[in-house]
Amino acid sequence: MTSFHQRLGPWLELLRWNKPTGRLILLIPAGWSLWLSPSAPPSMTLLLQIVIGGLAVSGAGCVANDLWDRRFDSQVERTKSRPLARGAIGIGAALTLLLLMLVLSLAVVLSLDAGSLQLCLQLAVLALPPILLYPSAKRWFAYPQAILAICWGFAVLIPWAAAEQRLWLNPSLIGCWLATVLWTFGFDTVYAMADQRDDRAIGLNSSALSLGKHGVSTVRVCYGITAIALATAAASAGVGLLFWPFWLVASVLMQHSCQPLNSTTAGMARFGLHFRRQVQLGSLLLVGLMVSRSLPG
Repeated sequence: MTSFHQRLGPWLELLRWNKPTGRLILLIPAGWSLWLSPSAPPSMTLLLQIVIGGLAVSGAGCVANDLWDRRFDSQVERTKSRPLARGAIGIGAALTLLLLMLVLSLAVVLSLDAGSLQLCLQLAVLALPPILLYPSAKRWFAYPQAILAICWGFAVLIPWAAAEQRLWLNPSLIGCWLATVLWTFGFDTVYAMADQRDDRAIGLNSSALSLGKHGVSTVRVCYGITAIALATAAASAGVGLLFWPFWLVASVLMQHSCQPLNSTTAGMARFGLHFRRQVQLGSLLLVGLMVSRSLPG
């Protein structure tokens, strides 16, 4: 059993499937989208398809990220123990795993209802370039976290298209997409704050470095607009009154979660804690949507 775990462990690490927090933070906006769409609540079949597809796509992104950064990761404190950086998995094997995840993602899209298949396939193709380019963005773009935010936006568009079989300028869709993009830029900017010293030494870009002393205030603004955009989306979708206490608590705590980021004495752990807190708050908003669309009130 131990030997099996030792062999499987590096592969799970490469996909980040050993860290459920990072996988949940992609599935949360997909859940927002599904429960804000006119046909909410979604079927169990569609939910399962979205979960499997989300795990496959995020796994592919993680593998691509580590392939791009394998030479740099060994020089960064937070990433030096990753499988490729420490030599636990070879490049050829990682490329094979990347291909398998992309094939699984495609299989999920092809399993969707015939009415939404073509649109979702087009969106999946559009999503692929930013997903694969994001890991290299820190070499040539001052705000690579914006590329990741665009990738996250497809986690809203594809589930909506799968549920509704079309995309249109719906206030709920626009609000959900905007909330997701800004929320992602905010929490990933904080995540990048943990690597500022190493990134600066290596010569890599991040929004944390580019924003400098304005980083925390920018994150606060992102979270504020996220709350407003999601409220607009929920109001347009006609969600019940039960949603709004969840929204109020999450909106206040998003701002409160930024307070420790101003500290100059706290260690790097505060950035990881902030990331986990966003998963909790995003989940709280999703639970609010699920309750309000399932129960009268």
